[in-house]
Amino acid sequence: MAETKVLLVDDEVEFTKTLSERLESRGLKVDSANSGEEAIKKIGESSYDAIFLDLAMPGMDGIETLKGLLAENPDLQVILLTGHASINKSVEAVKLGAKDFLEKPANIDKLLAKIKEASTERMLIVEKRSEDEIKKILKSKGW
Repeated sequence: MAETKVLLVDDEVEFTKTLSERLESRGLKVDSANSGEEAIKKIGESSYDAIFLDLAMPGMDGIETLKGLLAENPDLQVILLTGHASINKSVEAVKLGAKDFLEKPANIDKLLAKIKEASTERMLIVEKRSEDEIKKILKSKGW
């Protein structure tokens, strides 16, 4: 998992700092954003294997941020994290395209497992896209 890159999106700066340190100590590359707008900007500048997104943020909340992130890139592996879990919000988030929903404070091993799942899913999506492009090129050449 040494090259795995994660984006943490949460308005609680101390939370993102602490979680970043814990994930980095396990060999992950971690970026953080303290607002939905900042997260959307960051995904335009870099690619991430997994994005952990806080549901309850001031201004652009987690649901609106999720919509914005997936509008930019529908293949993103977004996992919602919140201290204010609600069944309705989690169902809404999954329907919108979130991969999972965890309640804070999430166990670090559970987070790492979710990151591994997200990274694997992202790799499969990239491989499928590459395979489709190769087939398209070969077809255009008459092969």
